[in-house]
Amino acid sequence: MNFLTLDLNLLRVFDTVMVEQNLTRAADKLAMTQPAVSNALKRLRSSLSDELLIRTAYGVKPTPRAEALWPAVRQALSTLEAAIAPASFDVSKAQATFRMAMADATAALWMPTLVRAIEKDAPGLNARMVPLTTREPRPMLLRGDIDIAVGYFPGVVAQLAAGQGAGSPIRHDRLYSGHYVCVMRQDHPLAKGELTLDDYCNANHLLVSFSGRAHGLVDDVLAQMGRERHILLTVNQFFTGGRVVANSDLLTVLPHHLMSSTGMTDALIWKKLPFDMPDVHIDMLWHERDGRNPAHKWLRDNLINMTNDTILPELGRDKQLADT
Repeated sequence: MNFLTLDLNLLRVFDTVMVEQNLTRAADKLAMTQPAVSNALKRLRSSLSDELLIRTAYGVKPTPRAEALWPAVRQALSTLEAAIAPASFDVSKAQATFRMAMADATAALWMPTLVRAIEKDAPGLNARMVPLTTREPRPMLLRGDIDIAVGYFPGVVAQLAAGQGAGSPIRHDRLYSGHYVCVMRQDHPLAKGELTLDDYCNANHLLVSFSGRAHGLVDDVLAQMGRERHILLTVNQFFTGGRVVANSDLLTVLPHHLMSSTGMTDALIWKKLPFDMPDVHIDMLWHERDGRNPAHKWLRDNLINMTNDTILPELGRDKQLADT
């Protein structure tokens, strides 16, 4: 390939398709027709002697050559963009809609503060909550169904952190880490004294499960100990779980910071689990196509600030209480 004869506009098309992972969305963003985008990619394939992008059910998948090439192309284009058209962003005049996927408890924790920030600083922004029914939000992000996901995504984040998602356009940031506790009504027969493993396993349980599957992380931990529990009820909302537990003898396990989202804090108590559980890590995930979007960055920055100003201090107080 002779670099001097390469049409550099083809690299801009390549970068946009890599970000979007979809020819139709890339064409819309570039203000081009889809055939024109396809033709540009065909010319670039010919110049580089590589397929670059392979069609899939969700859009397109980059070849190893494309994954190796993209970081250099992206950096070069970003440098040129910053030099030629420096960003100027006034959040008070911004107009945007954010589609956000969270569990009901996570939304209850963040949304009141986020709404106050929007009302105060960004009246042209609005948010639409999308049901989160899985711990694998990447397909929704890839399809453009949502702009951001916040929650506990252990498998996804582990793959991204380990580099197994090399070339993936999904980005993530850790918001905070919490711990699980056993939750029951205040006058539960097990409310007084230390909760033992036998007492825990002999009780009836409620499981909050997005999928409805009656098996969770707690069951995996118990199985390693040769124990099991009886799950009497499975629900898909923390609020519903809190209402049921507050009015029954069922036990449930929740991240401690989500107890308030049940709306039943005055009727519930929590106890330390009689076995060790891994921490629950809360992450936000987004698509690379939104990485340089100033309104989207404002949203991400606000979620981080809310975490630092509200949630982390509360977690610190919880730890102090648990240690006394």
